Amino acid sequence: MQTIWAETALTSEGWQRDVLVTLDAGRIATITPGAAPQGNRVGCLLPAPANAHSHAFQRAMAGLTEARGPDPRDSFWTWRQLMFRFLDRITPEQVEAIAAFAQMEMLEAGYGTNVEFHYLHHQPGGVPYEEISEMCDRIAAAAEESGIGLTLLPVLYRQGGCDGRPLAGGQRRFGNDPDRFAHLAETARAHIAQGPDDWAFGIAPHSLRAVSPEAIRQAAALAPTGPIHMHLAEQQAEVEEVQAAHGKRPVEWVLDHLAPDTRWHFIHCTQMTPDETTALARTGASAILCPLTEASLGDGIFDGVRWMGAGGRIAVGSDSNIRIALAEELRQLETSQRLRDHCRAALATADRSTGRRLFEAACKGGAAAAGRQTGALAPGHWADMLALDTSHPDLDGMTGDRILDSYIFAGDDRMVADVWSAGRHMVQDGRHVNRPAIEAAYRAAMRDLRAAP
Repeated sequence: MQTIWAETALTSEGWQRDVLVTLDAGRIATITPGAAPQGNRVGCLLPAPANAHSHAFQRAMAGLTEARGPDPRDSFWTWRQLMFRFLDRITPEQVEAIAAFAQMEMLEAGYGTNVEFHYLHHQPGGVPYEEISEMCDRIAAAAEESGIGLTLLPVLYRQGGCDGRPLAGGQRRFGNDPDRFAHLAETARAHIAQGPDDWAFGIAPHSLRAVSPEAIRQAAALAPTGPIHMHLAEQQAEVEEVQAAHGKRPVEWVLDHLAPDTRWHFIHCTQMTPDETTALARTGASAILCPLTEASLGDGIFDGVRWMGAGGRIAVGSDSNIRIALAEELRQLETSQRLRDHCRAALATADRSTGRRLFEAACKGGAAAAGRQTGALAPGHWADMLALDTSHPDLDGMTGDRILDSYIFAGDDRMVADVWSAGRHMVQDGRHVNRPAIEAAYRAAMRDLRAAP
């Protein structure tokens, strides 16, 4: 049994002082405020949110796609072509090394769980590996090394567009028909079940562009109790293509045909009308937001004020992993609202500061997106926790909500001192305990990738 004592902690009961937390079998056993110091002592203890949307292999592309392409209208779609060329050569061993490095950075940023939206399934050209879940297994092996909590979402990717055109180039590594995907998913699910008790499993039909309506329903049936994730209304061109093919905008189609509820988690949602925003929020489905990637790709600005005002749930994720930074994701979510609406404290409420509302929403929504009992410091929850260094100049003397406001808006992830994932104390003094080995493997993988023609 581990014991952690915090000067202050944001528990499920609110801010409390002199808090003693005991852990047993990876879960929080007891929380006692007003306790004498003992065990591992920290400044401020918080729940560690889930990173609700990640493509781990894309971490290797960070910094490589910032030159303008031949088309002066360079956009998401030209970035996408660069990604497909990159996919022509990446190997399972490299994916494992890259994923472990990305997961290590997630932990150092304060995330407790990696929700991996995993669509890189096959060999170049689309031929399955001998073990059909080879690439899923590599993500799991990386999580064992990094110690992060894992929710694996095998992705069904079926076609190159709403017109059903075949996959081409790097896309072929993603593709499966429904039967082969069902076999892949079942094999991956069995391997996840053999992993740590806190690991979870869900399903992800990629999008209305990449999966037919009938296949979306078939994929969702493969995870009858787990979370279901899907990209939705990310790009203007996507909205136009879906509307032309199905007679409805993406969110309209989802509302009319899928009956979304709390098991559904829609990624990006940056191209919604006000009415769509309110209607989808009221279904109980989550919006998974990746503000740093959405800004990098020019997706647009999510209507967070309207969504949260309608009771909508949110989670945040690092998506392309161009920058893995929890505080920055939350900051950009808020500041994008301010830029659009010419206001300040856009997502604050009468009883919650901006930082407090953002952080708690990300914790609660991330837990749902991960299908994981987490997101709060409460007995029985997985011990996914982060500790901030209150000796930092910008946290010195801060109390209550001002701690979160200072962390998110004045500071950065260098304030993160310790992180536990299901009780595994993986970040200590701001550094992952296995950083040297994980970094060495990543450097070797990247040398080989960058040397390839």
